[in-house]
Amino acid sequence: MTTVTQYYGITQNVPFLDVNVHQDNRMYVDPFAVRMGIGPKRFATSANHATETFFNMVTRCAVSRSRADHATGLDLLQHFEEPRETRLGMAAAGFDGHGGAAGVGADIWDVLTTDAHALVRIGILKQIEDMPLFVPGVGNDITSDLTTRVIYRPLADFTKAMVGKYPALAGGTGLATVSRQTWDPSSLTWKDVDVELPTVDGQPLLLVPKGWARHELTLSATRFYDTSLLTHVQMQRATRTKDGRLLTTPKDRLRKEDGLKRSYATIVRQVEAAYRKDRSDVVEEFKEFAKSRYAPTTDDMIERRTT
Repeated sequence: MTTVTQYYGITQNVPFLDVNVHQDNRMYVDPFAVRMGIGPKRFATSANHATETFFNMVTRCAVSRSRADHATGLDLLQHFEEPRETRLGMAAAGFDGHGGAAGVGADIWDVLTTDAHALVRIGILKQIEDMPLFVPGVGNDITSDLTTRVIYRPLADFTKAMVGKYPALAGGTGLATVSRQTWDPSSLTWKDVDVELPTVDGQPLLLVPKGWARHELTLSATRFYDTSLLTHVQMQRATRTKDGRLLTTPKDRLRKEDGLKRSYATIVRQVEAAYRKDRSDVVEEFKEFAKSRYAPTTDDMIERRTT
């Protein structure tokens, strides 16, 4: 195994993921971690601005009645070739060229405009990190790839800053100018831009802040269902005894009930029902829970996932 620091002969502790440069590493860009502002603030701010403007545009198109807006929204989701420059994720599970990206984008658009359309309209499904909760097949690898493509420019700017801080990154086989598709928050469109990146054996390398990647996403459908969603159902059904004790239905029993068995359809239905009943935003409750339990990625965790 050869890591970035080993390849370039950097001996200092670095603020970027010190990944294996010759293969995919089992870590994923986590948009929730970026949203929390973990890592370099300047780049987190620009990355969050990118994901916010992108997903706002997509959801605005999804709730529009205009055919032209629908065509725009679908098209925006079909520009996600796998960004291999980060060396993150698992190639076998990611996109396979533009065709794979177009298929995944169509699947996401279908959910946003059908099953989860009400959640988009009332503003519960509103951020890119919400997608794994509601869209089948959009998990660690796909979400990481989508997010990386949207925040590609902030990542390129971070990489440029790291080259300035660690000049050895400009060594090896030198810097390369590559043309890449990036999201432009000003024009709300995809644009091809030229960026300078370090190279490893002639292949470009895009660096990722250490705090932005994890071995699995913070927000997942399984975790959401098992924690906040079932807890909300428990509290809705809870009763009190005469002596004030709170009685709740055990989660194991709830999981076996028709209408509550684990599925994306159950999640969509229960989240919408909670909002309709008393304006409860179970997704936001889940995010607050996730923040309270969040544990930063350590160097030991990174090493285990990059060897």
